[in-house]
Amino acid sequence: MMKLSTALSVGLLALSSANAYAEQSCETVKMADPGWSDIAATNAITGFLLSGMGYKAKVDTLAVPITFGGLKDGQVDVFLGNWMPAQQGFYDKFVANGDVVQLAKNLDGTEFTLAVPDYVWDAGVHDFSDLDKFADKFGKKIYGIGSGAPANISLTEIIKKNDFELGQWKLIESSEQAMLAEVSRAVKRQRFVAFLGWTPHPMNVQLKMRYLKGGEKYFGDTGSVYTLTRKGYAQACPNVGKLLSNLSFTQEMENSIMAEVVNKKINNGEAAKAWIKANPAVLDKWLEGVKTIDGQDALAAVKAKL
Repeated sequence: MMKLSTALSVGLLALSSANAYAEQSCETVKMADPGWSDIAATNAITGFLLSGMGYKAKVDTLAVPITFGGLKDGQVDVFLGNWMPAQQGFYDKFVANGDVVQLAKNLDGTEFTLAVPDYVWDAGVHDFSDLDKFADKFGKKIYGIGSGAPANISLTEIIKKNDFELGQWKLIESSEQAMLAEVSRAVKRQRFVAFLGWTPHPMNVQLKMRYLKGGEKYFGDTGSVYTLTRKGYAQACPNVGKLLSNLSFTQEMENSIMAEVVNKKINNGEAAKAWIKANPAVLDKWLEGVKTIDGQDALAAVKAKL
């Protein structure tokens, strides 16, 4: 009986050690950011939570196609920026066949399509089909974001197919920041400019802008954002997987954090922590069923970091 008890104790100890080792091997969570303000905000929220739980978030700036490839190859663990339906092509290529896992929806009610300043809207540009009527004023240019972004791919397809009579137009690709700087210059001079707009984002507060109709075939009407992981990640790292499954954000939350970054010239980490400190009740849902890396209560540990 003693031998059986000892063997059982040793076995349980070994299992416990194996589980502890498995969780320790998940200590660094490799995340991706395409250089978008909204994903920088949600990555900062997640990073703060992980830090409080004893993990480390490692965020690399990667273009969307590289991020999906990294998820497939296991070089990236988590991506919080799967905007749908804008990324439908990448979904079809990577998620639908199981190479990448769509773990949870983290945001609803997004918009992502072409936008114009209010004075351009007032001049009669309400729809994609209105753009070419004012081709000379626009200089036949549409301002997009970074090369390889799904929205840019859609705009390239529109131009290639001559949809909305835009076959002679040119897509100007640049970073989000460079695109918005160009828009701000145009607004100061009251010039016509068409650009990629989306919500949540501080641009919706900083600019008087309107979203164009007509592009639903390419951009959808309203959409959602999902959390992606590499295949098998939630099984290999169940505690982090549980956190990621719990995480959901709101437009108000993300806009507030992004506005703090812009208005107070602070980093995303500081803004995320300040928002959580002002709204601690959100931690109850996010950390339900979640532990620290050493098995303690995650809620208490993260609140202690505030």
